[in-house]
Amino acid sequence: MILVAGATGNVGAEVVRALAAAGTPVRALTRDASRAEQRPGVEYVSGDLGRPESVRPALDGARGLFLLPGYPGLQHLLADARRAGVERVVLLSGGSAGLGDTGNAITRYMAESERAVRESGLPWTFLRPSAFMSNTFQWIPQLRAGDVVRAPFADVPMAVVDPYDIGAVAARALTEDGHEGRIHQPTGPRALRAADRVRILASVLGRDLRFEAQPDDEARREMLETTPAEYVDAFFDFYVTGTLDESVVRPTVRDVTGRPPRSFEQWAREHAAAFG
Repeated sequence: MILVAGATGNVGAEVVRALAAAGTPVRALTRDASRAEQRPGVEYVSGDLGRPESVRPALDGARGLFLLPGYPGLQHLLADARRAGVERVVLLSGGSAGLGDTGNAITRYMAESERAVRESGLPWTFLRPSAFMSNTFQWIPQLRAGDVVRAPFADVPMAVVDPYDIGAVAARALTEDGHEGRIHQPTGPRALRAADRVRILASVLGRDLRFEAQPDDEARREMLETTPAEYVDAFFDFYVTGTLDESVVRPTVRDVTGRPPRSFEQWAREHAAAFG
């Protein structure tokens, strides 16, 4: 049985889906299991990664564990997992984890989470995907209000990846041998700028959409309304200073799953109703 943390999030839900589709027993951990959309054959349980003691009962009988980064007390949760008999851990991390820049808040918590897993004594696999295609959902309010999308970091190409493919890679790493001690870097099949995604989305939706590059100062002000300053600084470090390159297309999805990664057009068609 595999315990999946963050089981209703963009990636966690796809890990659950992939495991259930393969017939693997899944226990889905979410803060409030009563509010989770139930998937047949999946056991939903409540627990909070920020409170490791609340996760302890869910570890009973688990042989694999899918984790999210950045939670306090991760060392305690991993120690509990080892005592419970967990045999492998897959951690969702990020491409910046290998940069070693502890001054960047996102890089720091990714690297600290990886270090905790490495030091746990459990066999591990890290996933460092490129930016998610699902980040495009951030445009929904603009698209409901009109046909113009304004977005920051317009000149930055990213090999955006479908969380479906991240989930598929994670499921393989959780259930197959040969992934221990490896760092997988799932990406999409093409590096796209924001304007490229708008163009593709317009074609899928049958709408005449237009892209406008958001100036950095405006983007910073807007992001600070909902995001802590240290994380806003981290994003500007990645995409304005240019410390993180997510444009590289990697063969990870094909190598691990045996099929090519989904394109942004496929993702957009799958989720077109959300933009209606």
